[in-house]
Amino acid sequence: MLRLSISDIISNIASETPFEAVSEDYSFTIKIAHYAPYICGAVHDGHQFRKSLWDNCLHTEYDRWYEEDPCTKEMVQSHPIVIAGCDSRFEYDLNRAPETAIYTDAWGKQLWREPLPSNEKENSLKKHHTFYKVVGALVEKIEALYGKALVFDMHSYNWKRWDRPVPTWNLGTANIDTDRFGNLAESWSHKLGTMGLPNGIQSTSKINDTFQGNGYFLKYITQNFGNTLVLATEIAKVYCDEYTGILYPEVVRSVEKHLKEFIPLQLQEFNETL
Repeated sequence: MLRLSISDIISNIASETPFEAVSEDYSFTIKIAHYAPYICGAVHDGHQFRKSLWDNCLHTEYDRWYEEDPCTKEMVQSHPIVIAGCDSRFEYDLNRAPETAIYTDAWGKQLWREPLPSNEKENSLKKHHTFYKVVGALVEKIEALYGKALVFDMHSYNWKRWDRPVPTWNLGTANIDTDRFGNLAESWSHKLGTMGLPNGIQSTSKINDTFQGNGYFLKYITQNFGNTLVLATEIAKVYCDEYTGILYPEVVRSVEKHLKEFIPLQLQEFNETL
Protein backbone atom coordinates (compact mmCIF):
# COMPACT_ATOMS: atom_id res chain seq x y z
CA MET A 1 0.00 0.00 0.00
CA LEU A 2 1.18 3.51 -0.86
CA ARG A 3 0.66 6.80 0.94
CA LEU A 4 -0.51 9.30 -1.67
CA SER A 5 -1.68 12.87 -1.91
CA ILE A 6 -5.19 13.58 -3.15
CA SER A 7 -3.81 14.91 -6.42
CA ASP A 8 -1.79 11.71 -6.95
CA ILE A 9 -4.81 9.53 -6.17
CA ILE A 10 -6.95 11.46 -8.65
CA SER A 11 -4.13 11.34 -11.23
CA ASN A 12 -3.94 7.56 -10.89
CA ILE A 13 -7.70 7.31 -11.39
CA ALA A 14 -7.56 9.59 -14.44
CA SER A 15 -4.86 7.42 -16.03
CA GLU A 16 -6.63 4.17 -15.04
CA THR A 17 -3.64 3.03 -12.98
CA PRO A 18 -4.34 0.18 -10.53
CA PHE A 19 -3.12 1.04 -7.04
CA GLU A 20 -3.79 0.68 -3.33
CA ALA A 21 -3.22 3.68 -1.09
CA VAL A 22 -3.98 5.51 2.09
CA SER A 23 -4.54 9.23 1.75
CA GLU A 24 -1.67 11.48 2.80
CA ASP A 25 -3.56 12.51 5.97
CA TYR A 26 -4.55 8.87 6.73
CA SER A 27 -8.27 9.71 6.54
CA PHE A 28 -9.31 7.04 4.01
CA THR A 29 -8.03 4.10 1.99
CA ILE A 30 -8.69 3.22 -1.61
CA LYS A 31 -7.91 0.05 -3.53
CA ILE A 32 -8.33 -0.33 -7.27
CA ALA A 33 -7.06 -3.75 -8.34
CA HIS A 34 -8.61 -3.12 -11.74
CA TYR A 35 -11.22 -0.72 -13.10
CA ALA A 36 -14.32 -2.85 -12.67
CA PRO A 37 -17.86 -1.51 -13.32
CA TYR A 38 -18.70 -1.47 -9.63
CA ILE A 39 -17.45 0.10 -6.40
CA CYS A 40 -17.68 -0.97 -2.76
CA GLY A 41 -17.75 1.73 -0.10
CA ALA A 42 -17.51 1.58 3.70
CA VAL A 43 -17.64 5.20 4.86
CA HIS A 44 -18.29 4.40 8.54
CA ASP A 45 -15.67 1.65 8.93
CA GLY A 46 -13.16 3.99 10.57
CA HIS A 47 -12.40 4.35 14.28
CA GLN A 48 -9.53 6.89 14.32
CA PHE A 49 -10.15 9.98 16.42
CA ARG A 50 -7.48 12.63 16.37
CA LYS A 51 -5.76 13.42 19.64
CA SER A 52 -6.59 17.13 19.67
CA LEU A 53 -10.25 16.14 20.23
CA TRP A 54 -9.76 13.59 23.01
CA ASP A 55 -10.00 15.78 26.10
CA ASN A 56 -12.99 17.70 24.75
CA CYS A 57 -15.06 14.62 23.89
CA LEU A 58 -17.72 13.42 26.36
CA HIS A 59 -18.27 10.10 24.60
CA THR A 60 -16.07 7.15 25.51
CA GLU A 61 -14.18 5.10 22.95
CA TYR A 62 -16.83 2.40 23.36
CA ASP A 63 -19.62 4.95 22.80
CA ARG A 64 -18.00 5.83 19.51
CA TRP A 65 -17.35 2.23 18.49
CA TYR A 66 -20.99 1.38 19.20
CA GLU A 67 -22.19 3.85 16.56
CA GLU A 68 -19.51 3.08 13.97
CA ASP A 69 -19.67 0.29 11.39
CA PRO A 70 -16.71 -1.95 12.23
CA CYS A 71 -15.72 -4.65 9.73
CA THR A 72 -17.80 -3.27 6.85
CA LYS A 73 -14.62 -2.75 4.82
CA GLU A 74 -13.51 -6.28 5.66
CA MET A 75 -16.79 -7.65 4.32
CA VAL A 76 -16.02 -6.30 0.83
CA GLN A 77 -12.21 -6.34 0.87
CA SER A 78 -11.99 -9.06 -1.80
CA HIS A 79 -13.61 -6.86 -4.47
CA PRO A 80 -11.57 -4.89 -7.03
CA ILE A 81 -12.55 -1.33 -6.00
CA VAL A 82 -12.96 -0.49 -2.31
CA ILE A 83 -12.98 2.96 -0.71
CA ALA A 84 -13.32 3.25 3.07
CA GLY A 85 -13.09 5.88 5.77
CA CYS A 86 -10.41 5.57 8.44
CA ASP A 87 -11.69 8.29 10.80
CA SER A 88 -14.57 7.94 13.23
CA ARG A 89 -17.89 9.48 12.28
CA PHE A 90 -17.60 11.33 15.61
CA GLU A 91 -14.79 13.39 14.12
CA TYR A 92 -16.77 14.09 10.93
CA ASP A 93 -19.47 12.01 9.32
CA LEU A 94 -18.82 11.09 5.71
CA ASN A 95 -22.45 10.03 5.36
CA ARG A 96 -23.69 13.54 6.15
CA ALA A 97 -23.54 16.69 4.06
CA PRO A 98 -20.70 19.06 5.01
CA GLU A 99 -22.98 21.46 6.89
CA THR A 100 -24.09 18.69 9.29
CA ALA A 101 -21.02 16.43 9.19
CA ILE A 102 -19.66 17.61 12.54
CA TYR A 103 -21.85 16.58 15.47
CA THR A 104 -22.75 18.79 18.40
CA ASP A 105 -24.58 15.87 20.02
CA ALA A 106 -24.85 12.23 19.07
CA TRP A 107 -27.76 9.91 19.77
CA GLY A 108 -29.21 12.24 22.39
CA LYS A 109 -25.96 12.89 24.25
CA GLN A 110 -23.88 16.07 24.06
CA LEU A 111 -20.59 15.32 22.32
CA TRP A 112 -18.23 18.16 23.31
CA ARG A 113 -17.41 19.69 26.68
CA GLU A 114 -16.80 23.00 24.93
CA PRO A 115 -17.86 24.04 21.43
CA LEU A 116 -15.28 23.07 18.83
CA PRO A 117 -12.99 25.91 17.74
CA SER A 118 -13.12 26.86 14.08
CA ASN A 119 -9.70 25.39 13.27
CA GLU A 120 -10.81 21.94 14.47
CA LYS A 121 -13.95 22.12 12.32
CA GLU A 122 -11.93 23.25 9.32
CA ASN A 123 -9.50 20.36 9.77
CA SER A 124 -12.36 17.85 9.75
CA LEU A 125 -14.27 19.41 6.87
CA LYS A 126 -11.14 19.50 4.73
CA LYS A 127 -10.92 15.70 5.04
CA HIS A 128 -14.63 15.36 4.23
CA HIS A 129 -14.15 17.54 1.15
CA THR A 130 -11.12 15.67 -0.19
CA PHE A 131 -12.83 12.30 0.27
CA TYR A 132 -15.68 13.42 -1.98
CA LYS A 133 -13.26 14.83 -4.55
CA VAL A 134 -11.91 11.30 -4.89
CA VAL A 135 -15.37 9.70 -4.89
CA GLY A 136 -16.43 12.06 -7.67
CA ALA A 137 -13.34 11.30 -9.75
CA LEU A 138 -13.77 7.57 -9.22
CA VAL A 139 -17.44 7.36 -10.20
CA GLU A 140 -16.83 9.68 -13.15
CA LYS A 141 -14.09 7.34 -14.39
CA ILE A 142 -16.22 4.19 -14.04
CA GLU A 143 -19.15 5.83 -15.84
CA ALA A 144 -16.78 6.99 -18.60
CA LEU A 145 -15.44 3.46 -19.03
CA TYR A 146 -18.71 1.55 -18.85
CA GLY A 147 -21.47 4.12 -19.30
CA LYS A 148 -22.80 3.23 -15.85
CA ALA A 149 -21.69 2.12 -12.40
CA LEU A 150 -23.01 0.11 -9.48
CA VAL A 151 -22.06 1.08 -5.92
CA PHE A 152 -22.46 -1.08 -2.82
CA ASP A 153 -22.71 1.31 0.14
CA MET A 154 -21.99 -0.90 3.15
CA HIS A 155 -23.18 -0.09 6.69
CA SER A 156 -24.17 -1.82 9.91
CA TYR A 157 -26.65 -1.00 12.64
CA ASN A 158 -27.34 -1.83 16.27
CA TRP A 159 -30.27 -4.19 16.17
CA LYS A 160 -30.55 -4.69 19.93
CA ARG A 161 -31.60 -1.07 20.48
CA TRP A 162 -34.86 -1.67 18.61
CA ASP A 163 -37.95 -2.69 20.57
CA ARG A 164 -39.34 -4.79 17.71
CA PRO A 165 -38.04 -7.53 15.43
CA VAL A 166 -35.72 -6.08 12.79
CA PRO A 167 -34.13 -7.66 9.72
CA THR A 168 -30.58 -8.94 9.44
CA TRP A 169 -30.30 -6.86 6.27
CA ASN A 170 -31.95 -3.55 5.43
CA LEU A 171 -31.82 -1.90 2.03
CA GLY A 172 -32.61 1.83 1.88
CA THR A 173 -34.17 3.00 -1.38
CA ALA A 174 -35.84 6.35 -0.56
CA ASN A 175 -33.33 8.31 -2.65
CA ILE A 176 -32.90 6.12 -5.70
CA ASP A 177 -35.05 6.06 -8.82
CA THR A 178 -37.29 3.11 -7.96
CA ASP A 179 -39.13 3.31 -11.29
CA ARG A 180 -35.81 2.60 -12.94
CA PHE A 181 -34.04 0.52 -10.31
CA GLY A 182 -36.77 -0.88 -8.07
CA ASN A 183 -36.53 -4.41 -9.43
CA LEU A 184 -32.78 -4.42 -8.91
CA ALA A 185 -33.23 -3.32 -5.31
CA GLU A 186 -35.76 -6.09 -4.75
CA SER A 187 -33.42 -8.69 -6.22
CA TRP A 188 -30.51 -7.48 -4.06
CA SER A 189 -32.66 -7.64 -0.96
CA HIS A 190 -33.75 -11.16 -1.89
CA LYS A 191 -30.15 -12.35 -2.33
CA LEU A 192 -29.16 -10.97 1.07
CA GLY A 193 -32.07 -12.78 2.69
CA THR A 194 -30.79 -16.13 1.43
CA MET A 195 -27.37 -15.72 3.06
CA GLY A 196 -26.47 -18.65 5.29
CA LEU A 197 -24.62 -17.46 8.40
CA PRO A 198 -22.88 -19.42 11.18
CA ASN A 199 -24.01 -19.89 14.78
CA GLY A 200 -27.65 -20.27 13.85
CA ILE A 201 -27.99 -16.62 12.78
CA GLN A 202 -31.15 -16.19 10.74
CA SER A 203 -30.67 -14.06 7.62
CA THR A 204 -33.70 -11.91 6.84
CA SER A 205 -33.91 -8.89 4.57
CA LYS A 206 -36.30 -5.97 4.14
CA ILE A 207 -36.43 -2.70 2.26
CA ASN A 208 -36.78 0.61 4.14
CA ASP A 209 -37.57 -1.14 7.42
CA THR A 210 -35.00 0.35 9.82
CA PHE A 211 -33.31 2.89 7.52
CA GLN A 212 -34.44 4.47 4.28
CA GLY A 213 -31.14 5.22 2.54
CA ASN A 214 -30.87 8.93 3.40
CA GLY A 215 -27.07 9.03 3.63
CA TYR A 216 -24.95 11.66 1.90
CA PHE A 217 -22.71 9.08 0.17
CA LEU A 218 -25.73 7.76 -1.72
CA LYS A 219 -27.22 11.22 -2.31
CA TYR A 220 -23.95 12.74 -3.54
CA ILE A 221 -23.39 10.00 -6.09
CA THR A 222 -27.02 9.77 -7.18
CA GLN A 223 -27.40 13.51 -7.64
CA ASN A 224 -24.17 13.87 -9.62
CA PHE A 225 -24.16 10.73 -11.75
CA GLY A 226 -27.24 9.78 -13.73
CA ASN A 227 -26.25 6.22 -14.61
CA THR A 228 -25.02 5.03 -11.23
CA LEU A 229 -27.09 2.98 -8.81
CA VAL A 230 -26.14 3.04 -5.13
CA LEU A 231 -27.42 0.18 -2.99
CA ALA A 232 -27.40 1.37 0.65
CA THR A 233 -26.92 -1.97 2.38
CA GLU A 234 -27.12 -2.30 6.18
CA ILE A 235 -26.32 -5.43 8.16
CA ALA A 236 -27.52 -5.75 11.73
CA LYS A 237 -24.55 -6.18 14.07
CA VAL A 238 -25.06 -9.91 14.34
CA TYR A 239 -21.32 -10.21 13.66
CA CYS A 240 -20.36 -8.81 17.06
CA ASP A 241 -21.61 -8.25 20.60
CA GLU A 242 -22.89 -4.67 20.63
CA TYR A 243 -22.63 -4.45 24.41
CA THR A 244 -19.07 -5.72 24.89
CA GLY A 245 -17.36 -4.86 21.60
CA ILE A 246 -16.36 -8.47 20.93
CA LEU A 247 -16.19 -9.26 17.21
CA TYR A 248 -17.20 -12.62 15.74
CA PRO A 249 -14.63 -13.12 12.95
CA GLU A 250 -16.27 -16.32 11.70
CA VAL A 251 -19.45 -14.36 10.95
CA VAL A 252 -17.55 -11.51 9.28
CA ARG A 253 -15.69 -14.01 7.11
CA SER A 254 -18.94 -15.75 6.19
CA VAL A 255 -20.51 -12.46 5.10
CA GLU A 256 -17.41 -11.69 3.03
CA LYS A 257 -17.57 -15.11 1.38
CA HIS A 258 -21.24 -14.73 0.46
CA LEU A 259 -20.81 -11.18 -0.85
CA LYS A 260 -17.97 -12.43 -3.04
CA GLU A 261 -20.62 -14.62 -4.71
CA PHE A 262 -23.65 -12.31 -4.53
CA ILE A 263 -22.12 -9.03 -5.73
CA PRO A 264 -21.04 -10.34 -9.17
CA LEU A 265 -24.52 -11.82 -9.62
CA GLN A 266 -26.06 -8.45 -8.81
CA LEU A 267 -23.67 -6.75 -11.21
CA GLN A 268 -24.74 -9.14 -13.96
CA GLU A 269 -28.40 -8.25 -13.38
CA PHE A 270 -27.53 -4.56 -13.35
CA ASN A 271 -25.72 -4.86 -16.69
CA GLU A 272 -28.64 -6.75 -18.22
CA THR A 273 -31.16 -4.18 -16.96
CA LEU A 274 -29.43 -0.89 -17.75
